[in-house]
Amino acid sequence: MAIQKYNTQAQRTAVLAGEIIAHAIPTEVLGNSMRQLKMPKNKSNTLVVRSWVPYGGTVGAPNQFVIDDAAHLTTEGVTPAADTIVARDVTFNIKQYMCLYAFTDVEYDLYEDDIPAAMKEQTGERMGLVREMVLYGALKACTNIFYAGGSGRASVVDRITVTLLQKIVRGLNASHAKPVSDVLSSSPDTNTQGIERAFVAYCHTDCESDIRALANFVSTVEYGTRKLLCDHELGTWQNIRFVLSPDLPPIVDAGAAIGSTGNLSTTGSLSDVYPMIFMAKDAAAQMTLRGMEVMTPIFVPPTSNAADPGGQRGYVGSKFYYTAGILNDGWMAVAETTVASLA
Repeated sequence: MAIQKYNTQAQRTAVLAGEIIAHAIPTEVLGNSMRQLKMPKNKSNTLVVRSWVPYGGTVGAPNQFVIDDAAHLTTEGVTPAADTIVARDVTFNIKQYMCLYAFTDVEYDLYEDDIPAAMKEQTGERMGLVREMVLYGALKACTNIFYAGGSGRASVVDRITVTLLQKIVRGLNASHAKPVSDVLSSSPDTNTQGIERAFVAYCHTDCESDIRALANFVSTVEYGTRKLLCDHELGTWQNIRFVLSPDLPPIVDAGAAIGSTGNLSTTGSLSDVYPMIFMAKDAAAQMTLRGMEVMTPIFVPPTSNAADPGGQRGYVGSKFYYTAGILNDGWMAVAETTVASLA
């Protein structure tokens, strides 16, 4: 077990002990458009979310249905046959996540910086990223997937294009998906534009240059009213708003051979593949136990006990319960693309 000791990190004694500067902080964005499900404590570690299949649809294809108006005509004096409704259930299994840092009493009593305080801050940020990665993994498993320039991940060779975006939007609309965001009206300010009701696309920051290169892309600075989904929103193309994060990593060397494509690659041989996650309203959900949304902090100062008679060890950490998943694959999509190397 790793433990923070007095000499783990060299001190700055005998030199000017400068201010501890800001450090890299994980970016959480995926939960912004999610349905938030809550579950009472002490009930179960499983929650079943139920929806009702529209008339004409099926459990396997709940978004595809057509109503035959002729079948609803009545005959005088004849009671029409009664129908039943069908439920569609999605199961969520709650899991516990935890991280722990350890430090010695010597470090706690004598070291120049407040290491436990720094550990507390790091713990919160680290566990926030754990939540984001659990959610990212769940959303990438969407079955409604598009491969840019190929028929599978290994053949992905193209970057995001207007045509690909149009296909995704057409599919979402055909599945009766509802936009996540409302209309943003234009304003009297110079060069501002109105924004349509939109779906939301989440992707890595490496995708920025290719998104900005899309014809008719509108940056957030051009929005008529400054109402962003979050601080990391880049802009919009027609009815898709893009949110970028450096913590939504690509699938390294998973695409087609680079050749002369100019695609970004980690090793220089195969293209890195970037999942873009497109979300409509109620497409997915994240769940926590009611009363336990906030992570449970762990702080144990060096204290004498049977396991540590000298009180030489202390701990900082956190734990939480969490689960996330897809409610309706037809109301979201994943596009796997490449990005330009910019070399």
